[in-house]
Amino acid sequence: MSLNRRAVALLTFSLLSLPGCATLPDTSALIEHHAGQAARFENARGPLSVQRNAAVLAKLKQRSGDIDILEKQIALEQSISDSPLVLGNKVTLLQDGKETYAAMFAAIAQARDHINLESYIIEDDAIGRQFAELLLSSQARGIQVNVIYDSVGGFNTPKAYFEHLREGGIAVLEFNPVNPLNARTPWLLNNRDHRKILVVDGHTAFIGGINISSVYASGSLLGPRGKAAPKPTDKNPIVWRDTDLQIEGPVVAELQKLFMSTWERQRGKALAARDYFPELKAQGSDIVRSIGSSYDDPFSLMYLTLISAIGNAEKQVYLTHAYFVPDAQLLQALTDAAARGVDVRLILPSQSDSNLVFNAGRSHYSRLLEAGVKLYERKGALLHAKTAVIDGVWSTVGSSNLDWRSSLDNDEINAVVLGRDFAQKMLTMFTADLQASQAIDLPTWQRRPLTNRLKEWLAQLLGRFL
Repeated sequence: MSLNRRAVALLTFSLLSLPGCATLPDTSALIEHHAGQAARFENARGPLSVQRNAAVLAKLKQRSGDIDILEKQIALEQSISDSPLVLGNKVTLLQDGKETYAAMFAAIAQARDHINLESYIIEDDAIGRQFAELLLSSQARGIQVNVIYDSVGGFNTPKAYFEHLREGGIAVLEFNPVNPLNARTPWLLNNRDHRKILVVDGHTAFIGGINISSVYASGSLLGPRGKAAPKPTDKNPIVWRDTDLQIEGPVVAELQKLFMSTWERQRGKALAARDYFPELKAQGSDIVRSIGSSYDDPFSLMYLTLISAIGNAEKQVYLTHAYFVPDAQLLQALTDAAARGVDVRLILPSQSDSNLVFNAGRSHYSRLLEAGVKLYERKGALLHAKTAVIDGVWSTVGSSNLDWRSSLDNDEINAVVLGRDFAQKMLTMFTADLQASQAIDLPTWQRRPLTNRLKEWLAQLLGRFL
């Protein structure tokens, strides 16, 4: 089953689960309810005093300019999430699979105690087998390896692949099995584990959009001066453009908690005793919050966080997203920001592994363009990244898409990073993608063929299930 066929299967599962559909929260009411609280920070030793909290915030604003998004957004995120805003981290921006896999392989090779891997898709292909070999080798030398994979994401992966891992001593857990006879919890077919987390020894973590699959292995191949790569051929297949983070420092404990919580909620067998939460020291100067959204949360923490960040923006909202099926509130947040003079730019795919999602996203172009939102489609690669940078100070990278599924049905993971230094790296990456993208202008868009309009209209009808 290809990724596109996997998406069709997931849509079928979603339609079967129709009677239990949830609805999105009233973001305005939630934001108003949680407004006005004080920002709070932690470091490797725990929560900071009121005085130190104020000092950190003042320093941030001094470095970043008097931008309201900082204080407002920090306070909101703190009030809706149990995850603290943690000082003292080192965050490395990783672009595309080639760079991300190399960093992951290096971390796995250096493991001394345990490796926890959680991924929506784990393929039995060249990259999947390379991961298997490294993980089995680690387990053989006394490193405890624990793996969570999603049942739908792993739909095309032979069971023998995971049995091979188990036979080598690796603890393997299937998230919400498609087969109800294998379910260990109430059968929630529509709840999928879309997270991508790798935690090594409790002190190094990777999160982002990249699954374990060879489709990500080649990278996006930007040519000279940011020109897009050539069109794919049999000898030069389509390449994927994605983004991940390598994180070292105290916030890794928060990512570890999310992995352990998923294992516990899925009633996996008791994990082998290891030092899953070692003492963590400061590794850098990045301020990070991990935001894990789960199906059983009252609302998606990342969805509310992003809409609030867009609502607080004063200068720029730059989003790069693979799957864009927005609801009315997200559309309103984007158009309201453009109306108050914020530079709102979205880089979206020019092609997709899901034609339904692709056309559903395009059905909203006219409204956005008419409101002053600038739209671009990434050429030369299949865009799979999920990133945002706002006002040059607030950034996020993770697994959450701008669609209903990420907001209502999936378990997701994102990291929010505060500060101008990291945001500048995000802006440099955004600019490079912009140079490899084609701007969509309203007059040309309005002249698109009738067949395209029909595809968009039909896809929009299924937007809730994509």
